[in-house]
Amino acid sequence: MIKHPAFRASHRVVGYWFNLVRLSPFLVLWRFSANRGLIDQDVCRWGEAFLGRASGAPSLLQDFLTLMSVFPEYRSLYYYRVGGIARPFWFLCPPLQCMLLHAGSIGPGLVLQHGIGAVIVADKIGSGCWINQQVTLGVGPKPGFPTLGDEVGVGAGAKVLGGVVVGDRARIGANAVVVKDVPPDVTVVGVPAYIVRRNGVRVHEEL
Repeated sequence: MIKHPAFRASHRVVGYWFNLVRLSPFLVLWRFSANRGLIDQDVCRWGEAFLGRASGAPSLLQDFLTLMSVFPEYRSLYYYRVGGIARPFWFLCPPLQCMLLHAGSIGPGLVLQHGIGAVIVADKIGSGCWINQQVTLGVGPKPGFPTLGDEVGVGAGAKVLGGVVVGDRARIGANAVVVKDVPPDVTVVGVPAYIVRRNGVRVHEEL
């Protein structure tokens, strides 16, 4: 049955106000968080990536309500930003239970697409990074935990292990295994990973 446009509009309004009330504890924590600016930038980036928002034209409140309602990966990032004070309210919007997110610092605009099975334990994650499902960032042959530069992309199933540094704008291909430092502006693939593209030019170089 095709519903009248007025019915659909009223349904959206009711849904908006329901979420506004249901998510009010998270709104308060957001607005009073020391990381409010980072959360604002996260919402903008996720809005552009998944909600069709034009860059520079965010709708923070509406997008925040949508992200908290629909994307458990975003909730996990939000809970990282606000800290343990949000834990009593998790029952309203549970984080993604099958993803571990822990880092010394995470820059603005981290996107966790299909975060199922991801284990993300890093010293530092820069701004504007993108991490896909079943990625592992963690311990490895080199002591310590990985550091990702700005605008790094990590493909599905990739593993970045040990205290390696991944340079700005690097791309880690799906299922690659990285145990050595990765220079900026390259794409690496394979097991162990090697460079297949540098500054947009196809190459074949060892790390």
